[in-house]
Amino acid sequence: MVKKRVGIYLAHPRPGSFNHALFGAVVDELREQGAEVVAHDLYAEGFAPLLTAGETETVAASGAAEDALLALHRDEVAALDALVLVHPNWWGMPPAVLAGWVQRVMVPGVAYKLGTADGEPVGLLRAGRALVLNTSDTPEAREHEEFGDPLERIWAACVLPYVGVTDVRRRVFRTVSDSSDDERAQWLRQARKEAAALIG
Repeated sequence: MVKKRVGIYLAHPRPGSFNHALFGAVVDELREQGAEVVAHDLYAEGFAPLLTAGETETVAASGAAEDALLALHRDEVAALDALVLVHPNWWGMPPAVLAGWVQRVMVPGVAYKLGTADGEPVGLLRAGRALVLNTSDTPEAREHEEFGDPLERIWAACVLPYVGVTDVRRRVFRTVSDSSDDERAQWLRQARKEAAALIG
């Protein structure tokens, strides 16, 4: 049986955060399930999120990158069977390091192709599934009624389908700041279950 290759990406600056706990639980679960895991803590490894002017001129032609870390991420993401993204909800957006990761890694020639006959982009990633794990301090009713759940739109409508991911799953854990130890333990179990189902 061929191992599933799963990329897990964490975007939270504070070691010891609940996001780090989610990341660790998912990494452990997927390894226990026999997956080949590629795990990245974007803050810890110093991923540079700023898309440069030079990159905007060269990525469309080849997808090549002079930055070794960036080249590694592009090579890895192209070879994944599934993705897991772990991050907090900050102002209805992912943290800047993850937004920059999308802009610098998910480029033409790596994640999608332009210039098709019908004018629609074609996703190039072989990863058909993705799991997004978010933390939030906004109650669910307010999130939907006042804000329209912008993270759902970002991942499930704007980013992941564009690059070829057809099965987008998402779980939000809330509200984190006033959660109990028991609640957090339950959330970690839920995250592990969601991760296992991703490759099931």
